[in-house]
Amino acid sequence: MSIAFLIIFPPVTFFLLLAFLMALSHFTEKIAYQNPNNPEGKTKAYACGEDVKEHRIKVNYSEFFPFAFFFTIMHVITLMIATSPENMKNVLGITILFMITAFLSIFIIFRRERND
Repeated sequence: MSIAFLIIFPPVTFFLLLAFLMALSHFTEKIAYQNPNNPEGKTKAYACGEDVKEHRIKVNYSEFFPFAFFFTIMHVITLMIATSPENMKNVLGITILFMITAFLSIFIIFRRERND
């Protein structure tokens, strides 16, 4: 293997960049501004100087999930159809099976809950 191939090999490139960025972070830490009057300020929420009481909010993504799932399934179906080979006789059955499964999963995710 040549040195040019090793440099563009993704794991090698990742570790080279990781080492460079860690060294850069270490050296720039020395010149970064640190407020001597408020050392605990780094852990507080930034609110334009206003003291904010801590509030714990429980985020509910239950209404978002069906739309994210729908978006994902539609994109996977589109990608599968767009990248299928020209000779579809070999993969047509698998494609149809996948599409049926995808549409059934969409109907399941958007089903209405019964309120008894």
